[in-house]
Amino acid sequence: MVKRQAEELREDLLAADSPASKKARVHDVPEVYRQTNGLGRSVLVDDEQREGDERNGNDILAAADEEEEELEEAAGEPVDQDEKSAYSVTSRQQAPTEGYSDLYLDTINRSVLDFDFEKLCSITLSNINVYACLVCGKYYQGRGPKSHAYFHALEVGHHVYVNMQTKRVYVLPEGYEVKSKSLDDIKFVVDPQLAREEVMQLDREAKDAWDLGGKKYRPGFVGMNNIKENDYFNVIVQALAHIPPLRNFIMLEDLSQRSELVQRFSVLVRKIWNTRAFKTHVSPHELLQQVSRQSNKRFDLLHQSDPVEFLSWFLNNMHLALGGSKTKPGTSIIQRVFQGKLKIESQQITAKADAGDRLRFEEAAEVLVDTTRYLMLTLDLPAAPLFQDELEKNIIPQVPLTSILSKYDGLKSQEHLNTRKRYRLLHPLPPYLLFHVKRFSKNKFVVEHNPTIVTFPTRSLDMSPYVEPNPSLHSPGEPIWYDLVANVTHEAVRTRDDSVEGEAERKVWRVQVRDRARDEWLEIQDLYVERVVTETLFTKESVLMVWERRKEGKGKGKGKGK
Repeated sequence: MVKRQAEELREDLLAADSPASKKARVHDVPEVYRQTNGLGRSVLVDDEQREGDERNGNDILAAADEEEEELEEAAGEPVDQDEKSAYSVTSRQQAPTEGYSDLYLDTINRSVLDFDFEKLCSITLSNINVYACLVCGKYYQGRGPKSHAYFHALEVGHHVYVNMQTKRVYVLPEGYEVKSKSLDDIKFVVDPQLAREEVMQLDREAKDAWDLGGKKYRPGFVGMNNIKENDYFNVIVQALAHIPPLRNFIMLEDLSQRSELVQRFSVLVRKIWNTRAFKTHVSPHELLQQVSRQSNKRFDLLHQSDPVEFLSWFLNNMHLALGGSKTKPGTSIIQRVFQGKLKIESQQITAKADAGDRLRFEEAAEVLVDTTRYLMLTLDLPAAPLFQDELEKNIIPQVPLTSILSKYDGLKSQEHLNTRKRYRLLHPLPPYLLFHVKRFSKNKFVVEHNPTIVTFPTRSLDMSPYVEPNPSLHSPGEPIWYDLVANVTHEAVRTRDDSVEGEAERKVWRVQVRDRARDEWLEIQDLYVERVVTETLFTKESVLMVWERRKEGKGKGKGKGK
């Protein structure tokens, strides 16, 4: 017998009838597997390298399958046998048999379809050329004769699939495309697209919608899944989705050439405002996964984080992803909506300063003036009382918003190490102001929480006392009105713990948003959406406020209103 040459590998002589198994060939070696190298020898490779090889192999096969699908769709006929890849040799049906155009469409189960999760094949975990089974809702890679969707159709009998990128629907294993108006609702839910006229009417027309189960909901005011500990993420997305300039830009602009972060945020916002949703809530899983990867797991769904820290990270990354500059102001929609200018005066505290009057600016001393730009203004709360009242109950103090805003009046000074500083806002103020009420401070041992309640009006907050006068941009003495748009609140909940203390404090985040069409306020906590009385909004511990600048001449003489 002639000895077989080393170049003729055994794997090349055997045709694979199914996708490669993820199990190791040598079962008695659990952490490594045998792989034939270029010389025909058997070598040991660790699990990480094996999974990388399998992922790369699956991606290459999926890319080849996707390329063949595109060629086939562009030509309108099957690719010639000689031009087909070696991985796909089975003939495909190009159109349904006459009289059977609606075959298998009755097997579609809309109640199990959930397109909010990341588009990954349930077998290979690849995001290339992914199809969703419209019968069971699972994701599979490719639709070629050797793909996982193809074998799923043969083994389970689920025949209808939608491409998650092109939104085309196909029947497998036959392989032809289905063109039916009855599938338009599914294609819309995969990637909701609202016309410009519809988007412009979102805040003007009170519109109700119903899900598949007949449950009524308000588009734009739907719950969001708290998968594990991502409620900090949910409240920020809900607040940003109700800022009209940012929302309209994200919903209407073509962002297909932007980063994954921008595209996934756009899809999530459009799903929040979807008027033809299959269910009354959305899941942020797809955007969360991208945020987790891009932030190196600083923000993920398994660990609770601070919503203000996440907002700062998210706005800066969105600004860069939208083509914004690190040095030039106003180069993205993020800066055009939120960015303002701040003047900072600083002076060294000398040894001659009176201990009781260290914060008084000295006229003879040198004053350094600097300007900086901001996306968010931090408001400091007064120290919480240490003693109890006469009824032996802890006092929960209250402070008006205008009192803590005096930090920016240009008169009140603050001490930072050996420097005293005072701040003043500069014209023009941004269309939207973000106020961060600083409730948490860290020391070497614990995180301290200040429970002080901040009282505020929901309308007609005058910001003119905190802005440096500039007659060329704003008439002196004329008020600058701002109205509240969203309010993120915090609640501390005691939970049982196995630690020495026996109890732990858990943070609960909620967001209060205004329904402009109905002039009502709603509070959203994960999946729960309920109406709240406007006069009781300030009774919660506010952490982040979003204020909208009132347009000139709008609402004159109304006072503080509701």
